[in-house]
Amino acid sequence: MKLAITGKGGVGKTTLSSTLARLYAAEGRTVLAADVDPDANLGLALGLSEEEVNAIVPISKMRSLVEERTGANAANKFFKLNPQVSDIPDKFSKDIHGVKLLVMGTVETGGSGCVCPEHVMLKAVLSSLILRKDDVVIMDMEAGLEHLGRGTASVMDQFIVVVEPGARSLQTYEKVKQLAADLGIFKVSVVCNKVRSEEDRQYLRSKIPEEDLLGFISYDTDVIDADRNGASPYDYSPKALAEIMAIKAKIDSKG
Repeated sequence: MKLAITGKGGVGKTTLSSTLARLYAAEGRTVLAADVDPDANLGLALGLSEEEVNAIVPISKMRSLVEERTGANAANKFFKLNPQVSDIPDKFSKDIHGVKLLVMGTVETGGSGCVCPEHVMLKAVLSSLILRKDDVVIMDMEAGLEHLGRGTASVMDQFIVVVEPGARSLQTYEKVKQLAADLGIFKVSVVCNKVRSEEDRQYLRSKIPEEDLLGFISYDTDVIDADRNGASPYDYSPKALAEIMAIKAKIDSKG
């Protein structure tokens, strides 16, 4: 199972990513959770302490590793476009509750379309994750699909957009759906988070095709408390856990 979870900032994609990862791990599956969001906090949501998270060096910041695998350095501006990275997920991931966490990091650049050793490295690692046939791979991503090339995207089981009851969030869903279509990908599903009422449900159902809708996660103060206390929603919110279990069952049936 290969899932890319995306959505605009603050909608709860990390809550969904971390809980799905732990649910699959609880089944005895090998789970690799890749934090591809620049605002990396998947480790906290999985149950790591703040100190443990701060000690993790993202792949994009491992300068010596990037230089070693791509061949790029201060004296050599040329680099490999297909570096050897198959060992990186196991070598540099952090184990937490049966989940292997791999923090990807981001490439800081003044313009768009960066083709630099760090960017090439990140894309190569993401592509290598897709080749792990027997593993569950969950990517907690930013709102775009820029990290994924056509070949990588084409073998994802599902793109899941997390939305909340609001027009801006739904615009992000439409944008991701279009970006995916541009890559020839039409496997885009939606999870609705922070749902407060039946009115919210009706509004979301009126905007999202039924075949795209995986389910709803209620607005839950336990999830907020988990974040404030540096705990995993999996351990803190029975209601959210039950709702995400139902979403997982639908993901598995569609996968």
